[in-house]
Amino acid sequence: MSTTTHTRPSPAAPWRSAFESHMSEMPSPEFVFASLHSSPDSKTPTPYVPRLRFCIYRGMWSQLPENKHNDAPKNPRVYDSDLPTFTTDVRMQKVGELFESSAGKASKDEQVQGSGGGGPCEAVFWIKEKGMQWRMKGTAFIVAPDIEGPEESSGVRTVKSEVGGRMRIVEGGEEKEGKWSWGTELTGHFGNCSPGMRGSWRNPPPGTPVKGEPDKDHQLGQKVTDLHDPIARSNFRVVVIKPDEVEATDISNPETARRHKYTFVADAQDGKGEWTEQELWP
Repeated sequence: MSTTTHTRPSPAAPWRSAFESHMSEMPSPEFVFASLHSSPDSKTPTPYVPRLRFCIYRGMWSQLPENKHNDAPKNPRVYDSDLPTFTTDVRMQKVGELFESSAGKASKDEQVQGSGGGGPCEAVFWIKEKGMQWRMKGTAFIVAPDIEGPEESSGVRTVKSEVGGRMRIVEGGEEKEGKWSWGTELTGHFGNCSPGMRGSWRNPPPGTPVKGEPDKDHQLGQKVTDLHDPIARSNFRVVVIKPDEVEATDISNPETARRHKYTFVADAQDGKGEWTEQELWP
């Protein structure tokens, strides 16, 4: 069902509990996601320029949030992770950016249709009611429909290695490990979206000129109830952020304001590691 590099039971990241508590208190867990776009000016001193947009936090990978309206099959409780997720459309620029700025530097349209990516990114969350800012720096990977199939592409192997390497088996999860599926998790994320949101993956191609009426399969305002709608699912993607550095800046009280910096220190031998913490002035 899954070929996953993972670690044995281990504690969650030291920042995880506070972060999730803050996310649960937000009316809508919005954040700014930054990626790198190839510079349109060949004379620029840097090959990339930043691109930012607002996204919605969709929980930690392998820990699908409960949703009573989601009829999709659920994975058994096997893994835990500290990997924030959000959903996107493969036709959006951010997908291509995460491929092109990765080690593989894929840039052709056909090279960014499947799982893969791994380009650098940053994510910033501002919890106004708490006077708290969370900032994550790391890389981001794309989970696409090809994540499970008869053949594994290099992109699929990259995702399962890089993302799987940060997935921990929970207590008692070993017995159910073979029943956990990447594809089931992907469909679960699709099911967690509202019918209107699912319909957005049947919209006309984002960012293209408005010229006449779009075809009948690509209309605005559609509602999708079929968890396997072929058009919506072909465009649907889950983005998994793999943070290497997390900063939590608390300015709720000017007299005691602090910044806590958490850094993931990987073991040179097996890539596993642990989080270190440093207290800083804000």
